[in-house]
Amino acid sequence: MDSTTRANRRAWETASRPHGREWYDHLLAQAAAGATLFDTERELLGEVLDRSPDVVHLQSGNGTDDAALVQAGARSVVGVDYSEVAVAAASRRARQLGLACRYVVGVLPGAPLVPGCADLVYTGKGALIWITDLAGWARDVVRLLRPSGHLFVYEEHPAVPLWTLDEDEPRIRPDRSYFGACHVNDTFPAGGAVQVQRTLGEVVTAVAAAGLRIVHAGEYAEPFWRVSGVEAAAWSGRLPNAFSLLARAPGVGPVG
Repeated sequence: MDSTTRANRRAWETASRPHGREWYDHLLAQAAAGATLFDTERELLGEVLDRSPDVVHLQSGNGTDDAALVQAGARSVVGVDYSEVAVAAASRRARQLGLACRYVVGVLPGAPLVPGCADLVYTGKGALIWITDLAGWARDVVRLLRPSGHLFVYEEHPAVPLWTLDEDEPRIRPDRSYFGACHVNDTFPAGGAVQVQRTLGEVVTAVAAAGLRIVHAGEYAEPFWRVSGVEAAAWSGRLPNAFSLLARAPGVGPVG
């Protein structure tokens, strides 16, 4: 494990502690409602979820999206996260709700799961920004997928770290660059965590280079997460704040 990943893991262990304490009931209610998937996610994943896929959720965090995936049609979800605290809390919620979800602790790339165990690999909402080896991560996704399986990403747009949280007008932070290597996170989880900065082109290229065929790529003005108590002008519809990516693994025969 590299030093950046080790430091980020410590930050996330600290930030995840409320998952099993003061935030537990709130997250339990969210999981029970199955409402954390965005309409865009449900639309893009509709046909995949109609086939009752086995899902692997890389960087599963609090696990509320896993509950929503099961309620939307997934046969099972296996969540992988490097926070032992988050995994324990998500496992407890899944048992309490009787969901077909289980969780394992693992550092990515190198998910501790057998090859070809997933029809769908799902990830995002603050996940890729913590991956130091994007090419290795994409190869790991391919290893996990069955023939004709899908990767789905719904994630923070790589331009988001540039936007200020000013409410009158969106501005670009002078301390960050779209083409920079990384920056210290100052929102959540903070604690000295270092985000990896990549362009959207780098993400798409890594997925394609691993052997997946891009089915859909989209960009959105609405952020997947808003800082509490803030109404930033950057969220008013003029700038990209999220993106989606749907890609497919080769089938047994020609890719359709």
